[in-house]
This record gives sequence, C-alpha cells and structure tokens, in this order.
Amino acid sequence: MVVLRALLVTAALLLLWEGAIRLFALPPFILPSPLDVAGAFQTRSGYLFENALVTLSEILLGFAIGVTCGVTTALTMSAFPPARRLLLPVVIATQALPVFAIAPLLVLWFGYGIASKIVMATLIIYFPVASSFYDGLARTDPGLLDLARLNRASRLQTLALIRVPAALPSLLSGLKVAAAVAPIGAVVGEWVGSSAGLGFVMLHANARLQSDVLFAALVLLAAMAVALRLAMDALARRMAPWAPEAL
Repeated sequence: MVVLRALLVTAALLLLWEGAIRLFALPPFILPSPLDVAGAFQTRSGYLFENALVTLSEILLGFAIGVTCGVTTALTMSAFPPARRLLLPVVIATQALPVFAIAPLLVLWFGYGIASKIVMATLIIYFPVASSFYDGLARTDPGLLDLARLNRASRLQTLALIRVPAALPSLLSGLKVAAAVAPIGAVVGEWVGSSAGLGFVMLHANARLQSDVLFAALVLLAAMAVALRLAMDALARRMAPWAPEAL
C-alpha cells in the first residue's frame, strides 16, 4: 500500500512537471522535461553513479561520526551535570554557525578531498542527534527515577537501565531529522571545493546549461535522503517497538 501510494504521488508530480513545461513552453535549459532527465540517466549513467557513490560515502561516514559524537555528548551531559554547562553552549554553537560560511574554512583546514565533506556532514548531523537524545534523557519519568533511588541504583545503572531506554524514541526522532539533512553538508562541501561528487556534478552542469544532468543529480540526492530516512524508520520500529507512531 505504501509503495503504491508513493508510485501514485510520483506519477502525479511527473504529470504536473510535464504539464508545466507544455503550458509555459519552457526551454530545456530552464526546466528539462522528465524524459530529458531520464535521457541524462541513460547517456551519463556511469558519470552520475560514480559521483553519487562519492557523495553517498561522504554522507554515510558523516552520519556515523555525527551520530557517535551526538550520542556521546548527550550521555556525557546527562551523566555529569557539570559537563552540561560546558558542552551545551558548544552544541548550540554548532547549529548557530551558518554552514555556507564555515565550508570554505573546512576546505582550507581539511583539503579538497573527502575529509572536509565528512566534517561538514558531521556538523549538520551532530545537533539534531545530541539535542533530541539529551532532551529525552532529561525528561525521564520521575516515577521511574524514584524507583531507581528506592532500589539504590547507582547513577550509571540509572542511566543505562532507565534513562537510555526511555530516551530511545527521542534519539530515533533525532536520527530521522539527521537522515533528511545529511546530504546538505556533503553537497555544500562539494560546492566549495571538490573534484567529485553530486555537488561537483551540479556545478559543472549548471555552468554548461546542462539542466537535465543537474536535475538527474538532484533526483539521486533526493533518493539517498529518502532511503536513509526509510532506514531510520525501520530502525525505529525495531529498536522501540513499544512506541509506535500513532499517525
């Protein structure tokens, strides 16, 4: 049912897209038709998928590092209250910094290779994971915490056996948000300076008015974000079956 609904929505969007081109008589370099984009996939498949693999690697590595850093930060702030006063401003600062402003600096520091793109993706993923997980840890049911105190549980036992399981739904919500924004960091880094990746493909296609190739790169980027989000949905159903979505 979900697949059928997705296919219907995709078909409707493609019809609207094609209808807009015919209605306004738009030239291909302004807005290519769905068939033009399909043609780009056919004629430039090797070029597109080779660069998509580079961007996917940057996204997955940035996601793994960002999630690890975010979870570690949230656990540290929850387990050691003095650390919260030191780390919370850092967590907020990572979100307040505009990625377009710091991207050139990261390229200078980490080079034009994959490292600067991974750092950019990590920065974008870090905040939603750290903030949502910490919020879940801080909002543990007081009744459960009283029960832990009555049973003389240590701070570490309370964290591992009560706070973390209770905060899992919040962590999973943060992972879903991170999955949707993860491609942004990698592509912004590629725009500033790179020799491969979908951001690199977009820049070159835009300079040559190859809008069909640019749209093909956007389709691949969107497909990555959707696949990552679906993977997080499946992970949420497996890790927190007691908290199903009600909508």
